[in-house]
Amino acid sequence: MINTGKNLDLAVLNLKKNNIVVIPTETVYGLGANALSKKAVNKLFKLKKRPQNDPLICHTNSIEKISQYVKKIPTKAKLLNDLFWPGPLTILFEKKNIIPDITTSNLKTVGFRIPNNRITLKLLEKLDFPIAAPSANMFGYISPTCVNHVLQNFDDGIDYILDDGNCSVGIESTIIGFKKTQTIVYRLGSLTVKNIEKIIGRVDYNFSNKNSLPGSFKNHYSPTKKLFVGNIEKLINKHNNKKIGVLCYNKKNKLVDNNLQIVLSKNSSLKEASKNLYSSLYLLDNMDIDIIITTLLPDKLIGKSINDRIIKSSEKY
Repeated sequence: MINTGKNLDLAVLNLKKNNIVVIPTETVYGLGANALSKKAVNKLFKLKKRPQNDPLICHTNSIEKISQYVKKIPTKAKLLNDLFWPGPLTILFEKKNIIPDITTSNLKTVGFRIPNNRITLKLLEKLDFPIAAPSANMFGYISPTCVNHVLQNFDDGIDYILDDGNCSVGIESTIIGFKKTQTIVYRLGSLTVKNIEKIIGRVDYNFSNKNSLPGSFKNHYSPTKKLFVGNIEKLINKHNNKKIGVLCYNKKNKLVDNNLQIVLSKNSSLKEASKNLYSSLYLLDNMDIDIIITTLLPDKLIGKSINDRIIKSSEKY
């Protein structure tokens, strides 16, 4: 049985021993290890069954600490730090050699963020190294937003879980980087691009770097049961020989048993839908159904990030 609790000293002790500690963040729970230790990071990759060409995001508690591990902090990054850190933003920097190549999958860049979680920030204050922390699930499966989700993925290999209840945001961080005067968004996340542009101006997008950034694989965040996306009623008719579960945005469908449907937000709140997305997929994946069907949400603000996750977790035709 995996030990869980709020004991920061025990978490620190395990991390210093190159052990694996699950940490809570506002986005999802992370599978944490000493980012500077090749031994610890290798252990993390093996436990998660994560391909070693999928780089890890590093976490610490201040931009001053980040400056120890990267060659330069651009002015735009400093502006974003002032407003959005701690928060769900990951920034790519050119790394110093102190960050092992295994942590960044041999890339010259490293992603850093300062998570907005009180317990984890206190933990990071006690450490003289950053924590590499991909989502605390088996590679490719649904990201975890509570301890119970983590325990559905692992029954051993984790030395301690810091428990802080449910994640407040529920979708991974937005990833950005800089090239000369350009700001580039590499992954949509729970910090909206609109908010970023208010601070530093127009951004560009680059989603083509397949397998070179966290979450950039074509299939990701996927339940065990097949997930189909489209018009709900058409999908119900198409799969009428299957037992169907429905992931709904704001209301249930009359054609499917109420007990086999989960509503993301009765108030049509994209923020609430974001918080509930992964937990709803966990519930559906554990129901007595054959398939899950859903539709895309309004494609605006954080709805764009939710749709990104739905598409990546769905069956590809």
